[in-house]
Amino acid sequence: MLPVVVLLVLLFIQPAAAWDGDLPDPRLTPGAAFAVTAGQLCQPGYARSVRHVTAAVKERVFASYGLAGNHTGYCGGRQGCEIDHLISLELGGTNDARNLWPESYDSQPWNAHLKDHLENTLHRLVCSGRIGLGEAQRMIATDWVAAYRKYVGEPVAGNFGVK
Repeated sequence: MLPVVVLLVLLFIQPAAAWDGDLPDPRLTPGAAFAVTAGQLCQPGYARSVRHVTAAVKERVFASYGLAGNHTGYCGGRQGCEIDHLISLELGGTNDARNLWPESYDSQPWNAHLKDHLENTLHRLVCSGRIGLGEAQRMIATDWVAAYRKYVGEPVAGNFGVK
């Protein structure tokens, strides 16, 4: 009987760690964006002007993912992670905890380095008028891995932290 109970418990427990999957938990990090236009966010220095995530907010995000007491750079026994914006600031994302999650630099193949490359690509596409800002925000918030495959391609060893 005990093994059945343990099995049932294991089936219904969802891992809280962000790096166990390629995407953040959508219940904790659905994404959030400022009411900003493409023209505003395409101005040089825009992202830097709105970047402000306090240590308290970072700790709250770590705690929401079951990583209480950890700090940026160390996530539950794994070196190399950051509190990342799901919708990046350069795509109009906010600093709200609903837009933040612990993301690994080291997971393979999907990691913060690849997501950073996608963010830069989407920013260029939005600023050149090739895709709409709302579409870029929706794609990165819904499934950044699928957006990467659509706009960049498959990860290649040696590029952007891929081993």
